[in-house]
Amino acid sequence: MTDPRGERGERGECGERGECGERGECGERGECAECAECGARGCEELFHGLLALDHSRAEPWGPLHGVSVSCFLLQHPGRLPADGGAAARGLLGAYLDGGQPAVERLIGRARAANSHRVKGGAVPGGAAPDGAAQGPAVRPGRKAPRGGFAVTIEQVAQDGTFPAAGFPERVRAWAAATLDVWGPHSG
Repeated sequence: MTDPRGERGERGECGERGECGERGECGERGECAECAECGARGCEELFHGLLALDHSRAEPWGPLHGVSVSCFLLQHPGRLPADGGAAARGLLGAYLDGGQPAVERLIGRARAANSHRVKGGAVPGGAAPDGAAQGPAVRPGRKAPRGGFAVTIEQVAQDGTFPAAGFPERVRAWAAATLDVWGPHSG
C-alpha cells in the first residue's frame, strides 16, 4: 500500500505562497510564528496534512478523523460552529470515556437523527439532534479558551508527518489536553 502522506515540508516552513495560512504569521526568515489561538507553529499547514491522511481512511489516521477535527476546532475557537463547540466537546468526551466504540455510537445516533425517517429531530439513544451528547456550548458570559493547551497539533505531528507509530496515543493526549482547558465535558 502506498503511503498516503505524500511529500510534506518540514514543520515550521511556510507554504508556497510564503504564508502560514489564516492562523500564523511568517517571520522575516519565512518561519511560522506561534498561532494566537492554539500556540502551535504552522498549525494550518499541519491540519491540512492531517486531513489528507484522515481522508485516505488508512489506519491509524482515518478512524480518528472526528476526534482530530474536534481537537483542532476547539483549539481554534474562531472556527467554532454555531453550537459553540458542544458537538466537538461531546465527541471528545465520548472518546476519552469510551474510546473509538463510543465515538462510533455517538456518530451513529447523529446519522440516525439526520435521517429522513426520523420525525421531529428525535435521536435514538437520547443524544441531541446535532450529535452533541455531552458538553454545553460556550455559555453566555464565558469566552472560548485561547491557548494554554499542553498538547497541540504540533506535538501530534511530531516531525510534521504524523507518524503512525504512537498516533492514537498522541491523539488521546491531544483530546485530554483540549478538554482540560475547556473544562469538564460531561453534564
